[in-house]
Amino acid sequence: MGFFSSSKDWNVVGVLFEKKGHLQINGNRAKGPNAEKVRDAVKRHPRSVFWAVFDQKRAFVEGGPGGGKEFVTLEALQYIERNLAKAKGVAQILSLLEGGKTDKAAVGWEIALQIKPAADDE
Repeated sequence: MGFFSSSKDWNVVGVLFEKKGHLQINGNRAKGPNAEKVRDAVKRHPRSVFWAVFDQKRAFVEGGPGGGKEFVTLEALQYIERNLAKAKGVAQILSLLEGGKTDKAAVGWEIALQIKPAADDE
């Protein structure tokens, strides 16, 4: 295989439900044929609220709700989807994975979502 192989080198991030208001962000760096296996395992994990795949330049490749999406409200799921790429914990995980310091990392993510009445201004 040449230097410019089209082999996958992904950072797979899973947001797992721990308890109400507390999620865990797990990250795995996976290469080659193993990359799709890791992604699929995260997608199907019973507590996986949301999953995402990033390349080594932090470009979003794909993502979506996971097997545990029923653990959170629709509003919480939408919040996670909107804020995942810019969440501090995700940045920490991706830095560790991209730097080659580790191929697995995890950090907590506390979210407190309050649904505002429609009359309130943001």
